[in-house]
Amino acid sequence: MTVRIVLVSHAATATTRQARFPGDDEPLDPRDAETATAGQGVLRRVTTTYRGPEERCRQTADALGLDAVADPALADLDAGAWRGTTLAELEASHPADLYAWLTDPGAAPHGGESVSALVARVARWLNELPTGPARIAAVTHPAVVRAAVLHTLGAPPECFWRLDAGPLTQTWLSRDGGRWRLRETGHPLIPRGRAS
Repeated sequence: MTVRIVLVSHAATATTRQARFPGDDEPLDPRDAETATAGQGVLRRVTTTYRGPEERCRQTADALGLDAVADPALADLDAGAWRGTTLAELEASHPADLYAWLTDPGAAPHGGESVSALVARVARWLNELPTGPARIAAVTHPAVVRAAVLHTLGAPPECFWRLDAGPLTQTWLSRDGGRWRLRETGHPLIPRGRAS
């Protein structure tokens, strides 16, 4: 009764290319939407598909040919008042707040969501998935992928910033009745030579 899930980080947006916290909702960078289309058929053996509620997740899922259901549990980390800013800008204008956020997973000086709250939200989502045999795909955000890996490994939220999940990478988890296991992480979804 194995459940396998692949978490796919959405394709890049103009904001991610500029290393900014995402705004309210934003579309994919057109070049990256085109690259995601090259991945159609790569995830053809999945039985259930989910996605974050944001436009960038919807567009990535559509480009991959996935008929994915929006799930609020897969939403991006809420950056609150920091939407649209860069770390460099925050370092110049709010260095103490930025330091608190980067070192204390319970801190949310931006008025949004803390890293600890994100990890708890993603853990609930994973633990509520069906226990029967399934192959699930979820198009989501790098922060959600990081949170899922931390939960799977039983690592503390303090380790959040030690993980990375680039655009259009895949992270595989599995569960066979008990705990989640990390199968592989960080692999590009689009095989070399298929991206335009």
